[in-house]
Amino acid sequence: MNLIEPLLTPAFGLLGSPVSWLEIVAFGLSVWMVFCNMRVDPLAWPLAIAASVLYGLLFAGSKLYGEAGLQVVFVLVAAWGWWQWRHGTQDGGAPLAVRHLARVDGLKLFALTLAAWPLLGALLDHATDSDVPYLDAFPTTFSLTGQWLLGRKYVENWPTWVLVNIASVGLFAVKGLWLTVILYTLFLVLAVVGWRAWARLARGSARRPAQ
Repeated sequence: MNLIEPLLTPAFGLLGSPVSWLEIVAFGLSVWMVFCNMRVDPLAWPLAIAASVLYGLLFAGSKLYGEAGLQVVFVLVAAWGWWQWRHGTQDGGAPLAVRHLARVDGLKLFALTLAAWPLLGALLDHATDSDVPYLDAFPTTFSLTGQWLLGRKYVENWPTWVLVNIASVGLFAVKGLWLTVILYTLFLVLAVVGWRAWARLARGSARRPAQ
């Protein structure tokens, strides 16, 4: 942690809480990442990896060890998503295209994610010193689902992020990470915009004749 202490130096205060240079850089990378996701630009994935590393350091510096450890999972999932966008295929062997998930599959995935939420909450409650284990577990669990949907280019990743961002705004407000609250509020708006943009792309892909 000594190596990152200069980055944890407050740059300014916001609503009575200090905002570090580390949080500012992580904020910028995260916004850039979402814009790349909206454009279906694979650059989004290395940006996601970098942002997760920085947020892991930020949370560790804030003694939020459960949240910090979970950023490692996000780095691994982002690496998988990057590979998917570059080399992944859909049924029939065609390159991945923006498309909708079948409704029955979406309902099954939602139920599975919802069931995993209290399990992760219990793990954080017993294995870490988190004081908000279940509040933390909800956006974390649904973020993993959102990452999978995003990696496979399903439109439904965006409504999943809408849900994640609403929960995250509450979580980080409780923690007093106000710049991150602003970030996730912006994410919420961008998720709605991304949802509409990808829905248009999916309609275009559906109308395009098979090659």
